[in-house]
Amino acid sequence: MSVPPDSPSPLPDGAQNRAPLVLAVLETLYPDARTELVFRSPFELLVATVLSAQATDVSVNAATPALFARYPDAHAMSTATPEDIEPLIRAIGLYRGKARSLAALARLLVERHGGEVPNDFAAVVALPGAGRKTANVVLSNAYGYPAIAVDTHVGRLARRLGLSVQTNPDRVEADLGRLFPEGRWVFLHHALIFHGRRVCVARRPRCPACEMVGFCPRVGVEA
Repeated sequence: MSVPPDSPSPLPDGAQNRAPLVLAVLETLYPDARTELVFRSPFELLVATVLSAQATDVSVNAATPALFARYPDAHAMSTATPEDIEPLIRAIGLYRGKARSLAALARLLVERHGGEVPNDFAAVVALPGAGRKTANVVLSNAYGYPAIAVDTHVGRLARRLGLSVQTNPDRVEADLGRLFPEGRWVFLHHALIFHGRRVCVARRPRCPACEMVGFCPRVGVEA
């Protein structure tokens, strides 16, 4: 994991004791946790991840079959304009900006990387529409890169479970990286998302039904 450059902040009290308990529950509940984005290549995963920003995986998976049928790789998409892409992703939030990003990143992949998604963190972050979270998702799922991608679910659960007090995703990522074994980072990311969608939801977390209720401090959750 490429850790943010500044010095690490103090972890919440008890975080190091809670972390193995959290991991044990997640491994029991979601042993096969993985990304729910549908993809067949690193390029498709990159595109789907860019589209997933502030959108559901369901909406992305509904749109990508037609998009990839038209533009199956970076070389094909590099010839497209944003206006060509927009109708294919119109059902996804922020589709105009995402269409611009996809057209630009496809051209950059062709110009700089021969049309292939590079197995390099800095190179993926430099692509239009990508960022630290996108790079972590793509590299971990496509190339086995050890990473924790912090989205809204992961950030929320990290704070509720008393694993981090940070609101900046990069700092949350660094805290989780200090608490969990590197070999379980990718699983942790997906399992926390599953738990955040099914149990520890944003507005009314289902605490009585949660198997972590015995040790979760429920930070920010109303009694």
